[in-house]
Parts: sequence; C-alpha cells; structure tokens
Amino acid sequence: MIPEWLRPIEEAARTIRAEDLTRFAVPETATPRRSAVLMLFGEGPDGPDLLFTERSHTMRSHPGQVSFPGGRLDPGETEIEAALREAEEEIGLVASGVEVFGTLPTLWLPPSNHAVTVVLGWWHEPHAVHAVSPDEVHAVLRAPISELCDPAHRVTVRSPRFPTYTSPGIWIGPGKDLMLWGFTGGIVTRLFTYVGWIEDMPDAPFAEVPEHMLQGRERE
Repeated sequence: MIPEWLRPIEEAARTIRAEDLTRFAVPETATPRRSAVLMLFGEGPDGPDLLFTERSHTMRSHPGQVSFPGGRLDPGETEIEAALREAEEEIGLVASGVEVFGTLPTLWLPPSNHAVTVVLGWWHEPHAVHAVSPDEVHAVLRAPISELCDPAHRVTVRSPRFPTYTSPGIWIGPGKDLMLWGFTGGIVTRLFTYVGWIEDMPDAPFAEVPEHMLQGRERE
C-alpha cells in the first residue's frame, strides 16, 4: 500500500494526458522503438524522495545525464517488466520490494523515435543500491521531494546545440551541482505541477547545460 503523500501521483496517473507532460505525443503513423523507465518514489533520511541515476560521463549518448533507470523492451516484455528489469541490471534494485501503482501516458522522443512509458513505483522495501555497470551508470542518487520542489533550485535550461529550445531544470545532489533537465526534468516538473506540488516558474533563472553533459559535436 502506498503512503498518503503519494496519493496525488496515483490519482494523476489516471487523469493526466501526454500533452500535459510534453509537446511530443506518439504520432499515429509512427512505428517507434518501445522503452520504459522507472519513476521510483521512496522515503529516506530526508523524507519522501525520488531515485535517479547519473549516466556515465564517457557514454556517447547523453553523458552525465540525470535520468530514471530504464531502457528498451525485450521481446515479449511489458513496460512494467522492462522498467523493473532495467533497474535491476543498472542499480541492483530488488523488484519484489517495489509496488507498481500506475503508469504515465506513453511519450515520444522524436530524435531517437522512442516511445517511452514511465512506470510509477513505491519502494516499500528500500535497500542499498549502486552502479552495477560503471560503463552505463556513474552514480545513483535519491533526491528529496522537498528539494525538488524548492524554487531556489529551479532553473530554465538552454543548450548550445538548440539555442531556441528551453527546458525546465532543477539543481539536485548534495552540492546542488547536478542538473536535472531534458526529458526527465520535464516529466518531474510537469507532473509535480499537475498535482499541485509546485507552481509554474516562467521567470526561473537561465542556466547552461554543464560541459560534461554535452555530446562531442555540441562541445564544438
């Protein structure tokens, strides 16, 4: 059974639309590759929190990106099965300690033609996790919900590759020097706005994407 503080997220999963989370719904004519990620809520020393992974800084795609554990569906898998399997492979998560309580609408990533389903989980039996494969995961972190909702940590992100594109962002981590932005940052910000945990911040200060998070051609 999920805790009372998580009920707004459970209810949102029943009513939220893809367009509430992103501009990119899956086109009817598309044949995308299917992926799933795990949005894992828990309770740590600092209260309710959300688990993220920081991708390896040496990866060719999205190095250092803060994201949810997840990946492509294997043949015959459901989105829930894939999200839990990927979390086990990436951070050693024990799936039996997670209660899946919903999914968000499937979202589309046009550049890679991925249809991504966000699986919502409650970590009712938390345990120590770590980067199982350092080639893929640099670190695992649990960000307190209170810090994710703090206006002092929120920014509007700009990328040198797409000067006209902006994204909501949040500084996270012990030193508030890790940037949550892009696909994952958008989901967190818009879902939390939808349930009333945070307010829209169109005047949030601008911040540039950190150098180590840029792919090779973006650094030029």
